[in-house]
Amino acid sequence: MRFFASARSSLFLMIVAAAACATHGSAPNPVDAPFPLMVPKEGSLPVAFVLGEDAEVLDFTGPLEVFAGAVTADGRPLFRPYFVAATLEPVVVGGGMRIVPDYTFANAPAPKAVVIPAMTDDVPEAMLEWIRRVAPGTDVTMSVCNGAFVLARTGLLDGRRATAHHGGYFRFAGAFPKVKLERGARFVEDGNLASAGGISSGIDLAIRVVERYLGRESAEELVEAMEYQGNGWRDAGSNGAFARFARERDGHPICPLCQMEGDPRFQTEFRGHVYLFCSAGEKTFFDTHLEVVDRFLAEDAAR
Repeated sequence: MRFFASARSSLFLMIVAAAACATHGSAPNPVDAPFPLMVPKEGSLPVAFVLGEDAEVLDFTGPLEVFAGAVTADGRPLFRPYFVAATLEPVVVGGGMRIVPDYTFANAPAPKAVVIPAMTDDVPEAMLEWIRRVAPGTDVTMSVCNGAFVLARTGLLDGRRATAHHGGYFRFAGAFPKVKLERGARFVEDGNLASAGGISSGIDLAIRVVERYLGRESAEELVEAMEYQGNGWRDAGSNGAFARFARERDGHPICPLCQMEGDPRFQTEFRGHVYLFCSAGEKTFFDTHLEVVDRFLAEDAAR
């Protein structure tokens, strides 16, 4: 434990030293980082991590690691992270981990950034209302993975572009027809709202947010210090492998909703093709939203 703490301290100091050497200072470079965000002269940016039951761990711990390591040129932490939930009781997230929230939706300070991970569908109305209330005053309100479903339920994404985990594309498109779903995107930015694809994509979107505040050079220094070798933060369209409507994999039918193995007991024939599903629930949703099939196929044909 002592070694881990020492390693974390060394990493922090290395990032501080690297940032202090950056020639662009704390102001973002508009060439390296389109849509720059302003760094406050004093203090740090409060960033809220919204927690609900069964929240996907990497969805929020990945961005947390990125934001915790970001510092300005004069060595100040760029962000001040906190956890917010419906109550102050420990929240059981993925893998059985228990997280103790810092605030409730009733008393949380106003954030400048919000991170919304995937979680159980049964989210409290207080969570949705809080997101609706604070999002207009944030620099970035971002969902990760199927946290996009939570953000979409607020209505804030209506008429705007967004993405989600590829296994959630069909349900997302069927449930939120007013949102402009972008399949195959590593992340999508639309105004002060942003959404990342599946799980690890949240790390890339968080790095992108750091880039918007501090510039490309500082983002690259942070990436190097983290020993993060992913390049998705440099290319928002780099999830192209998931861009097309998949009905089979390696010649075997898969569920067109979740992308898992199809079960012959649950099938539907539509426009000359037989679709297999992993469960009766997925088949029912598919049968209720056949317009999504036509939409996805038309988009694929237009590519």
